[in-house]
Amino acid sequence: MSQANGRPVNGHPRSPARTAKRDDDQTDENIFLFVPNLIGYSRVVLALASLYFMPLHPRRCSFLYSVSCLLDALDGWAARKFKQSTRFGAVLDMITDRCTTTCLLVFLATAKPAYSMIFQGLISLDFASHYMHMYATLCMGGQSESHKNVSAERSWVMNLYYTNKTVLFVACALNELFFIALYLLCFSSPLITPALLPTNGSPGNLTSPVGSSPVEPFAPAPSLLFPSPFSAAAMEMARANKMDSTVPWILTVACAPVMIFKQVVNVIQLINASQWLAEGDRRDRRKAGLDSRKKRR
Repeated sequence: MSQANGRPVNGHPRSPARTAKRDDDQTDENIFLFVPNLIGYSRVVLALASLYFMPLHPRRCSFLYSVSCLLDALDGWAARKFKQSTRFGAVLDMITDRCTTTCLLVFLATAKPAYSMIFQGLISLDFASHYMHMYATLCMGGQSESHKNVSAERSWVMNLYYTNKTVLFVACALNELFFIALYLLCFSSPLITPALLPTNGSPGNLTSPVGSSPVEPFAPAPSLLFPSPFSAAAMEMARANKMDSTVPWILTVACAPVMIFKQVVNVIQLINASQWLAEGDRRDRRKAGLDSRKKRR
């Protein structure tokens, strides 16, 4: 049994200085129940729900995924409003962003295997860029430094991206909207998904009338995919095949430049973080007397 006021704790004397420091540094605040963190948890729940509906229910999935992304702006506002900005919340926010985008890109890679390498490259760039940036900020800037504090001298692009809330919101939102629109095209555009091509002269026809030619292999009847052709999944698939691709195409084309800008920012962030870490390495080697230039002299 432990006792306070410097008395023995589990047979070992307690250090008064350590006890005082612990009491001064710690409070009974429950960081996990802060408002912005609660919003973060709801984002995770919505993201998981969107993944559940992703293979068969494009409308439902897109709605849930979009709401989860929009809440990303709300948790930042709540953190400033209630003065509840925390390191845990910042990491939770970034992990949720990375994981949700990755899951959507994984689906696109499986839906379009011919372009899977591109989607895999985007996933790798996103993770590598943000991990390197976070690690460089922690090592070079200290624990109290935010990853969003990038000076203009180090990179004016990164400074604009992280300090201008409008630029940050538009870049992140339209980048996600581009991939959501591309996802919807997998269910609506025959150019993206040849299985949606009309058969027997009837758009969206998934079955062949009596006496006509059989259905092509790329457009199987729902009964071949589901136990009952009248199941909810089969009905949703039939509805999805009748989706109009006009809006998804407009969103894809309109958001493409912003998506490209976001990937350029990721590349710049990766290079900038690498150079920052290299600066620290050179400084540490010089202090330790391991500078190769000094050895040559």
